[in-house]
Parts: sequence; C-alpha cells; structure tokens
Amino acid sequence: MASRWIAVVLVLLGASSYGLLSPFIKMAYERGFSDVQVSASQITMGTAILWLLVLLNRKSWANPFRHPWIRLSLIGIFGLALTTFFYNNTLSKLDASLSIVLLFQFTWITILMECIYTRTRPSRNQIIAVVFVLAGTMLAVNLSSDNLETIQPLGVLLGLLSACTYSLFLFAAGKVRTTLHASMKSAVMLTASLPVLYIVYPPHTIFSANIEALLGWGILLGMLGSVLPTLFFNMGIPKIGSSLSAMLASMELPVALTGAFFILDERVLPSQWIGMVLILLGIVVSEIRTSGSVKPG
Repeated sequence: MASRWIAVVLVLLGASSYGLLSPFIKMAYERGFSDVQVSASQITMGTAILWLLVLLNRKSWANPFRHPWIRLSLIGIFGLALTTFFYNNTLSKLDASLSIVLLFQFTWITILMECIYTRTRPSRNQIIAVVFVLAGTMLAVNLSSDNLETIQPLGVLLGLLSACTYSLFLFAAGKVRTTLHASMKSAVMLTASLPVLYIVYPPHTIFSANIEALLGWGILLGMLGSVLPTLFFNMGIPKIGSSLSAMLASMELPVALTGAFFILDERVLPSQWIGMVLILLGIVVSEIRTSGSVKPG
C-alpha cells in the first residue's frame, strides 16, 4: 500500500513538473529566445541530464540492448516526440485555451485504451472523474465563444492527435515489462525521440543565440519538461496503471495556472479557480475508484 501511494505521488509530481514548464517557457520567450531555440535546448539538455543521472547511479547501469529497447524507443518516438510536435503545431494554429482542451482529451482516451486492452467497461467513477476534469479544463482555460470562431480544422486534428499520442505514452509506459532502472528507461525513450524532434527543432539553433544563457534555460526547462516527468512517470505508472495515471496527470493544468499567477503575475479569474477545483475533484474521484484494490495496468 505504501509503494502504491508513493507511485501516486510520483505521477502527481511528474504532472506538476509539466505544469511548471509553461510559465518558465514564457519567461524564456520574454528574454528574446525563439520557440525553436527553447525547444532544441530543452530536449538536448534534458536527454544529457538523464544520461548523467544514469552515469552517476550504478544501480541503473545495464545494457539497454539486452532489454526491450525497441519498445521503449517507440514509446519515445510516438509518445514523447510526436506529442511535442503535434501540440506545438496545434498552438500555432489555435488559441492556447482551445489547444489545452483538445490535449486534455487524453483523460478519456487513455481510459478507453485501457478498457479495450483489458476488455472491461469504464466504471461509473471513472466516467464521473473524466466529466469533472473536462468541465474543469474548459473553465480553467477560460474557453469562450471567441475561441471557437476562428477554428482551423487542421488545428483541431493536430490537437486531437497530440491527445492520442500523449495517451499512448501514459498507456504504454506501464506495459513494458523490464528490469531496467527508471532512469535508464527514460534515457532510452528521450534519446529515441531526439532525431524526430531535431527535424523540427534543429540543434544548431542553440549556437545562434547567447549560448550560455540559452543552455541555462535548457537545463531548467529540460529538468521540468523532460527529466522529471519522464522519470517520475516511468517510476509511478507501472505500479498504479494508466487509467488512474491519466487522471493524476491532469494536475498539470492547475499547477500551470498557479505558476502563471505567482511566477508571471498573470491574472486568474474566479471561474478559472473553480475549474481547478473541479479538476482536483476529478482526481479525488478517480482515486476513490481504485482505493484499496489497484492492479498495475
């Protein structure tokens, strides 16, 4: 039971780390760095930090090629790299609020994947939890009719694809059975994602800016957006399953808004605070669903 609660906390911490990423990315943009420069430095430094963690921890030393490295690599490509690609392109075509709503469809998509895999129906509490999270998401991002007037079908498609690939990561991360240490698993996943992401975010852009400052941002953003989420998810998801993990991952949005409020001094409307409360209620309901009888998914 104790290890289960530790896994729950790890997934919450991973989601919270993702949530803190967005306000710091905005700060990097305010310092004059471009999207390509920030993204390239983030994924490069994040991968380097993970391999450093592997090097410093003898328990993680193992030959990944004697383990299911191909499956881990595919999760890195289709779960991590494509989510980044699809979501960033969604943001370029739609308002940020609508983009987040589309991404957050991962909550029910992950549960659907799990139900198909286990040939079971979603429980009543699962459905209630998803409704809470999706309703809270629309309030938290302050979605209005103005956001819907300029919808681009391609943007909607890309947003839904980002939800599907993120769901794939949450679902598949707990399905690969291996004795590899979580840091090695994470390093393999991120390394596999690099070639795909470098097509969109060429690494040479790092050297066209103030490299010392950009690498500093890369270390911070790499920790928040690559190292901690991937590591904590790989440690927690196999122990509690993908369905509960998907609901816990929705913690990302409340943390992002709270971070914007305290770090960037952005205004948060009362309706957005209500939305965050609904998301937290959804997480609580999803936890009640599995209280005392969780099987790893």
